[in-house]
Order: sequence, then C-alpha cells, then structure tokens
Amino acid sequence: MQQQLDGAVPLVTVGFSPPAALDALADHLGLTGTVLSDPDRDLYRLLGLGRAPVWQVYSPGTLLHYARAVARGRRLQKPVEDTRQLGGDALVVDGVVRRIWRPRTPDDRADPRVIAAGARAIGGGAA
Repeated sequence: MQQQLDGAVPLVTVGFSPPAALDALADHLGLTGTVLSDPDRDLYRLLGLGRAPVWQVYSPGTLLHYARAVARGRRLQKPVEDTRQLGGDALVVDGVVRRIWRPRTPDDRADPRVIAAGARAIGGGAA
C-alpha cells in the first residue's frame, strides 16, 4: 500500500541505510508507503542532495533540540547514520523530477502540505 500525501500524492521514501534498518525506521515513523534502500546514494547524487558541512548540520536549531532533550533527562546516543546527509524532498511526475526541496539544516524540511500543493499545481499525481 502506498502512503498518500494529502490524500492524493503517493509517497515513496528513499534512504541510504540497509533495508532492515529502513524497515525499522518506517515502522517507527508509521510510514505505509514504499520504502527503498539506496546504499550507494545514487538517487541523492542525481537529485543534488549532497552532504552538508558540520557547521550546517549542527545548526542552532539542532543544538537547541539536543539541549532540550538533555534537559528533559534524555540520554543522547552516538549517531549510527551519516548526520551530514540532509536528504530532501522531490516531486516526481511520470518519472520526471518537477521540483526539489533541499533543506539547509536537519530541521529545515519541506512541509508535506507544501509538497501536496505543488503536486496539485502541476497536475495532480506523483510517482
């Protein structure tokens, strides 16, 4: 079953982790759409979604998030993933990339409603 974004746009999640780790993440996040593993980051490169410098990843927003977690008694764990890979969001229609949202920091992701509105504006469905 494909997860639908705003009831009309199928959502596909692509990560660079091994499939088992992505399956666990999808379960944790409640993703019901297609989840694909791209360990060589071919799609990331094709979409221009490179790695960010350390100063960009550990932005004031990110550091504030960690500080709040520690203040609430949460113990921080060493990352098991590449924290410098920012990822991104892309709108693909009939196999053609129509729009890409590239975050500047880990807490700068596109609002799903904005992506859904973009899909509606260019003719509906995405795949």
